Amino acid sequence: MRPLTEDESKAVFAKLANYIGKNLVHLVDRQDEDYCFRLHRDRVYYLSESAMRMAISVARPNLVSLGTCFGKFSKSGKFKLHITALDYLAHFLCVFANGLLVVHHMILTPIIPTSELTLPPQIWIKPNGEMPFLYGNHVVKAHLGRITEDTPEHQGVVVFSMSDIPLGFGVTSRSTVDTRKLDPTAIIVFHQADVGEYLRDEDTLF
Repeated sequence: MRPLTEDESKAVFAKLANYIGKNLVHLVDRQDEDYCFRLHRDRVYYLSESAMRMAISVARPNLVSLGTCFGKFSKSGKFKLHITALDYLAHFLCVFANGLLVVHHMILTPIIPTSELTLPPQIWIKPNGEMPFLYGNHVVKAHLGRITEDTPEHQGVVVFSMSDIPLGFGVTSRSTVDTRKLDPTAIIVFHQADVGEYLRDEDTLF
C-alpha cells in the first residue's frame, strides 16, 4: 500500500471529475474525518486516514482490501472506475429536504456542507431498460426516461432507475439536445459499470 504518484493522482481525479465535477474536492476535504487514496496491487482505495494508519501494520501479502475500491490501473497505466465506487458517485446526486441530505430515499449524514454541493448530470432509464443495462449493455434512446438538461457529450453520468435507485454509470454519446433527435435504437450512454457485476464478476471484482 502506498500513496498515489502525481501521474496516478491526475488519472484518478480526471476520471472522477468527469462524473462528479467540482464535488471531487469534497471527497478528501470532508467534515467528519480526513480521507485519502491509496494504491494496493494496482487497485485504488478510498479510506479514512485512521484506517490507513491501522492498515500500515499489516504485511502487504496479508492485506486483501481496505476502505472502498474506486478502480484499477491497467498494465498500460489507464485507470478504470469500478462499480464499487458507485455509492460515492451517487452521493452527490441528491436533493435536500428539511435541512437533511436525502439520497435515493435514504437520509445520510452529509460528508460536506450541503450548501457547497453542485449537482452533476445524471440519467434515468425506464423499467424495460433496466435488465439490458444490468447485463452490461449500453443505454439506447428507447430506454431513456429522463436526462439532466444541458448534459454535454462524453459526460460521465450515473444511471438511475425511474424510482431513483442507482444502477451503474456510463458516458454519454451525445448531448441532451442531440439526444432528442436520435432514433429509438441509437445509443445515448456507453456502459461503463453496473451493479450486476457483483454477480457476473464476483470472482475478479475484489
